[in-house]
Amino acid sequence: MKKFSFMALLGVLILILAACTDDSNVEEEATEGEETAAAEGGTLTLAIPSDAVSMDPHGSNDVPSEQIRDTIYEPLLTQDENFEIVPVLAEEYEQVDDTTWQFKLREGVTFHDGSEFNADVVKANIERVKDPAKASPRSFLLEMVSEVNVIDDYTVELVTEYPFAPLANNLTHGAGKMISKDLIDADYQQALDEAGSDLSLEEYYDLRAEGGEEHEAAANEISSFVGQLVESEPVGTNYFKFDSRSPGEQTAVVRNDDYWGDTALLDGVTFKVVSEPGSRIAELESGSSDAILATLSSNIDRVENNEDVTLLRNDSVSIDYIGFNTEKEPFDDPRVRQAITHAFDSQAVLDGVYNGSGTPAEAPLAPGVLGYSEDLEGLEYDMDRAEELLDEAGVEDLTINLMVNDDNPERVDVALWLQESLSNLGITVNVEQVEWGAYLAATGAGEHDMFILGWSNSTGDPDNGITPLFHSDNIGDTGNRSFYNNPELDSILDEARQSTEESEREELYMEAQQILVDEAPAIFIRHGENLNAYGNHVEGFGGDAYNIFDFRGTSIQ
Repeated sequence: MKKFSFMALLGVLILILAACTDDSNVEEEATEGEETAAAEGGTLTLAIPSDAVSMDPHGSNDVPSEQIRDTIYEPLLTQDENFEIVPVLAEEYEQVDDTTWQFKLREGVTFHDGSEFNADVVKANIERVKDPAKASPRSFLLEMVSEVNVIDDYTVELVTEYPFAPLANNLTHGAGKMISKDLIDADYQQALDEAGSDLSLEEYYDLRAEGGEEHEAAANEISSFVGQLVESEPVGTNYFKFDSRSPGEQTAVVRNDDYWGDTALLDGVTFKVVSEPGSRIAELESGSSDAILATLSSNIDRVENNEDVTLLRNDSVSIDYIGFNTEKEPFDDPRVRQAITHAFDSQAVLDGVYNGSGTPAEAPLAPGVLGYSEDLEGLEYDMDRAEELLDEAGVEDLTINLMVNDDNPERVDVALWLQESLSNLGITVNVEQVEWGAYLAATGAGEHDMFILGWSNSTGDPDNGITPLFHSDNIGDTGNRSFYNNPELDSILDEARQSTEESEREELYMEAQQILVDEAPAIFIRHGENLNAYGNHVEGFGGDAYNIFDFRGTSIQ
């Protein structure tokens, strides 16, 4: 039996790098001065490139949404600045056996609606994220949990279908953040009412527990309505609470004065959507915004030469990549994918588009992540080999629809660079720029030939760095927008996530990456760098490796 006490864990480094959350939930003693500052904190305006797709932590799996939601909701566990798992809503956990985990929950925590956090809440949230009626794109992170057993008011047990080494890491992800059970119940009730169902709420929950065709039919009936109430009235336990939202324009959160830990210094944060990078910098320079996200590498000098602002930069373990829709001809032929990969000069793009920001990538896993290997060699830039492969595949007069999100000029520039390179092979590339939410929907539905995207590996475990992107179970909006289906890769990934031996997992993930290099369902561009900026009148502004921000220590002078 393994037992994890958080006093012991303070000196132990978890397998690998962190999740979508940071150390914003580590309880500290508030000083009297902080309490005074909290009453006079003001509201910070943060200019962001993309609006949230969903305010529901089970509703979408994108970083722009998580950057806002992280201020409202909390998980059972998170990771600190040293990438160690630390408690949030769970005070400690114990791995009873290979498939059984028990969590002792924090007492005295209330949601923004006044309801109590307890074991029933955990059960309701995990069952919701797994419910096909919700159809959560984050369900893969907790799909291995087969039972959620309430032991007592503040003890909950999770049983997994098979041994799953990254469970604690996955619980630090946004998929593990807790919504008020009162809100969950009200949301399901509204969905049943809107669908005109004859089922009561209790009857629906009973059907869900039983599973089977009757539940499947009921879930399909209410699916289009589940989440509507959570979307419009989000309720969590965190240091900020939802205030207002104008989709496409801004979202405002305000301080939760009843927070169980340290209250925020600020009165609130307004997330202001400013899609154009130059306009975000102008917002910062004029004082219209106090801080901005996603300062492009081309603007580094402009920001650094302004004595009134500070550039905040830190490495991430993310991957920027170009994906192929491998279900479509001729991209179902690995030779075509390899040819286009050989026509992509990643170093030239890193220097010319990203101005040297980030590090070149050969495969999905970044340095420091279990399974990363310096010995892994990608397909090198070689136009002659590209032409040979296209001839072998019998491809000519090819026209490609390359889709990118319109709020990311660097991705647009990468697309234009590839367009020019492929024109030398007689390939026509049409670059289609699409709004962020519509872009995720279109690529999730397979409406593309190729696309450019990033993945933040927001649990820090190699399972989350590869499985969502390339396992056939995740084809579509769950993450596998390459629509890649390789039984051999699936088998390796399944084995790796079930292994409890770190050395075995490392070897399996190296093997998996070699398959991805050889099969080329994607072109791996770089492991990125977060570039943000803030006015010098702001103190305590900072994000983690996944660009998620802790605003509790932030103040405006």
